[in-house]
Amino acid sequence: MITFILCLAALLLGYCFYSRYMEKLAGVDHSRPTPAHTMTDGVDYIPMPWWRVFLIQFLNIAGLGPIFGAVAGAMWGPVAFLWIVLGGIFAGGVHDYFSGMLSIKHKGLSITEIVGIYLGNGVKQFSRGFILVLMVIVGAVFVAGPAQILQSITPGTTTLGFWATVVFIYYALATMLPIDKIIGRVYPVFGFALFFMAIGIMISLFVNGYSIPELSLSNLGNFHVNPDSFPVFPMMFITIACGAVSGFHATQSPLMARCITSEKYGRRVFYGTMITESVVAMIWAAISMSFFGGIRELNETMTANQGNAAVVVNQISYTLLGKFGGVLALLGVVAAPITSGDTAFRGARLIVADFLKYKQKSIKSRLVISIPLFAAGYVLTRIDFAVIWRYFAWTNQTLAAVVLWAITIYLAQSRKAWWVTVVPAMFMTAVITTYILIAPEGFRLPFDVSVVAGIAVALLLFGAFEYYRRRLFRGAAAPEIEGVAVDR
Repeated sequence: MITFILCLAALLLGYCFYSRYMEKLAGVDHSRPTPAHTMTDGVDYIPMPWWRVFLIQFLNIAGLGPIFGAVAGAMWGPVAFLWIVLGGIFAGGVHDYFSGMLSIKHKGLSITEIVGIYLGNGVKQFSRGFILVLMVIVGAVFVAGPAQILQSITPGTTTLGFWATVVFIYYALATMLPIDKIIGRVYPVFGFALFFMAIGIMISLFVNGYSIPELSLSNLGNFHVNPDSFPVFPMMFITIACGAVSGFHATQSPLMARCITSEKYGRRVFYGTMITESVVAMIWAAISMSFFGGIRELNETMTANQGNAAVVVNQISYTLLGKFGGVLALLGVVAAPITSGDTAFRGARLIVADFLKYKQKSIKSRLVISIPLFAAGYVLTRIDFAVIWRYFAWTNQTLAAVVLWAITIYLAQSRKAWWVTVVPAMFMTAVITTYILIAPEGFRLPFDVSVVAGIAVALLLFGAFEYYRRRLFRGAAAPEIEGVAVDR
């Protein structure tokens, strides 16, 4: 319990102090007009109060990751607490904050365009396709997940196909209608359910006196039921994404960069929602390690249910919160992925629109882009959920690494403290490289070879960055892409 309390305190302190340093690096100007005011279009660029933008951003990024990912990540033991705290403060918060603030700086551009500005046209073209695939995968994942939970709430009366259709219809409406018509109105309801779930579970932790494993040198080992196949590095850092650092967040921040009314709200909206999500992940990791009697028992439960975290979430919610509270909590769990899935498809639409320079004012133009995206998403829902989830996890963290490198270039060009992002960028590069080399869905190379290769790739990219940075310091011109000048 001491570790749990200290971790929550660390996350709060990270927001209070480290985020202010990020704000200083970003050069926030409270008086500078934002795209919400200068480019208002009544569809995507719409001024909203900061608290509403905060809530939408939180629900956008809080998909299944901080809940299902934290439950699965808890199988490794208390080392998961360390990753959630350090990742949330020094990687995820920084990643989310700058992806949002750079979008504000560049007139609300999507993350693909921002990556291109700082990493070059070749990386931009690759990122466009890569992120578009990620968005469609996210949409497919967040159709299947909520549909499974909704079916479990209404056994014998509805089918999985029925709920999948309902979710898809909602996604279509939320993707094409102006952002304040559906998303801006239903998210407060979803937010209440999600916060009720998290707060209710946390209170139960204290009231019922659950014994949460403490973080100590002896407890830093790998407690996973299959440690040889699931080493902490890189597997845990891929599994726990949304509670620590997640590339998907960078696709969502620009959506809110188009609605935020002042740069001073960026710290609350972008960094603050990441820390809030880390708190949610901490709660679920802690209850998962203690509810069944310990980490070993959690592993046994997950193994018996083929790794289906929804079973664990269902059992914990109904046991701790009662029938009504359990249903409300599960609705919160449903709301999280649904409110990420709708903005995933919306983000995909905007990425394609930015690429084609295709205005989205009319409903017809939105349909032209949205229909093929939904068709692709529907096809992916027919694939096994576990397979889709694994590919989502890797592509998600790969995008996080790319965005962190883009932010690093921005800071270097601005002659600012680039080290705040180069360290997490190198770490995530080593993680994703090692994972794809060792994973069953990857190249299945030996562990030692994969780790060495992962570290080598990270060092190689750092060397390339250092060469670029030294050229900047010698006065070489920084790149200008598509007429958007970078900071000097």
